[in-house]
Amino acid sequence: MSIVQTFDLGRLDTLLRQFAERPQPLNLDSQLLELMQALQAAGLERLPLPGQGQTLQRWQTLARVAGADLALAKLYEGHTDALAILAECAGAHLAGNGIWGVWAAEPPSARVRIVARDNQRVYLQGRKAWCSGALQIDHGLLTAWDEDEQPQLVALDLAETGLHRVADGWQAVGMGITASVELELEHTPAHLVGGPGQYLSRPGFWHGGAGIAACWYGAAEALADYLREHCRQPRPDPHADAHLGAVDAALCGAAAAPARVRRTDRRTAPGRCPVRRTPGACPGRIRRHPGADPRGPRPGCHPVLPQQPLRPAQRRPAGVPAPEPRRARPGRTGPATGRA
Repeated sequence: MSIVQTFDLGRLDTLLRQFAERPQPLNLDSQLLELMQALQAAGLERLPLPGQGQTLQRWQTLARVAGADLALAKLYEGHTDALAILAECAGAHLAGNGIWGVWAAEPPSARVRIVARDNQRVYLQGRKAWCSGALQIDHGLLTAWDEDEQPQLVALDLAETGLHRVADGWQAVGMGITASVELELEHTPAHLVGGPGQYLSRPGFWHGGAGIAACWYGAAEALADYLREHCRQPRPDPHADAHLGAVDAALCGAAAAPARVRRTDRRTAPGRCPVRRTPGACPGRIRRHPGADPRGPRPGCHPVLPQQPLRPAQRRPAGVPAPEPRRARPGRTGPATGRA
């Protein structure tokens, strides 16, 4: 067989790109939902409200869950955040027994609007992107835009009519089994939660947003454990010891920020919560040290090719993916800005 000296690199690039952008099958994990239900049955999702004096305990719990499993933390943090939001916005009566998510981030091309009203009941039209867990959970809190172009939080039952799940917009490799999909809403009924803009102005918004940083801190501690285990080996490794020292320094710095909440828990002004920045950057610094990430490098998230709307086979399918955005202010763009 002779070696080809020249060939069409453009064709190679096309085939490689098509392969890289191929739609991935959703990876459903029934045990994830089962554990969420067990935590709820045991009352372990009733965390202290953020910004009310026991925020540090709330963050410590989120870090513990994230250190065990980030996919679980994705659903657990969203559910506990939804309960806190409902409590702060006079919507606790809506909580019920189901599992909740919070989807407030949005790109310019995916907005939900309120198109009709009936007292506290409203009807939604549009598309909501980056809805982590929407194939598994029961309810979602999402931002919609009212007739005056003001952001309004609404509570949505995911079993309602006029709701379709679509997986043609965002595919993520991290926390994949939480399944990030988009929701298409066609005159879908929902309930108002608070007033226009109250989601952003509520007392626990900034402290609640820092709960994501607490999850990253828990994940960073779990990554550091791999390096600690390596350094416990009987054969000395001064280079690994040096990396472990840098990792411990990063973790100590990250841990110091949440500890300040003891002094500022009830007093921190909007926009001045100091916690989210330091722990949020910690995992990236730790992963740069050899031995701290046992999986090696991973590709990032990317859009997927269009495909048919998903049709869950049952009311609450088994499992689901994605680091999707979170807690973005309504109107901001880009997956790195917020919550899904």
